[in-house]
Amino acid sequence: MGNKVVTFTEQQLEDYQDCTFFTRKEILRVFKRFREVNPDLIPKRMTENQAHTIAVPVEEIEKLPELKENPFKRRICQVFSHDGSGNLTFEDFLDMMSVFSEAAPRDIKAWYAFRIYDLDDDMYIGREDLLEATRLLTKGELHAQEREEIVASVLDEADVDGDGRLSFMDFEHVVVRAPDFLSTFHIRV
Repeated sequence: MGNKVVTFTEQQLEDYQDCTFFTRKEILRVFKRFREVNPDLIPKRMTENQAHTIAVPVEEIEKLPELKENPFKRRICQVFSHDGSGNLTFEDFLDMMSVFSEAAPRDIKAWYAFRIYDLDDDMYIGREDLLEATRLLTKGELHAQEREEIVASVLDEADVDGDGRLSFMDFEHVVVRAPDFLSTFHIRV
């Protein structure tokens, strides 16, 4: 019993519980998953400083089975990394997994989905964002004209104020009507 490695202090676990949608047990499971990505880099016992300073390179995070096939894997990592590089610290990874958990509310998921699709970080999903998203989703198999038609259709349907781009309010309006959004914006811990 005395040989058990203590990964986090009680205070760290309480803090993580307060700012995520996870129980202590789930937080430790997320840490185990994070450590498996690069066990040589991530220590078994993390100090508070290490939890937000040691970062796993984006190229390694992208290889996780949960992200490997996702066309937005790089963008997901960029959105959740505190510096926008895509390299994730444990705290970045924990935030990402929390948002993708079943317990995260629809409005939080919608906000992060919006951020992921806002590829140029201008707080709108514009025509160029939609063209790139369409290219990523179709793996480049559509011609430029076909992508343009899809983008025009999306903007026609979702751009409530007619300004040629989607604000978060426009995007959220569409997402709340999508019955499969919660089940697809999800990673099981």
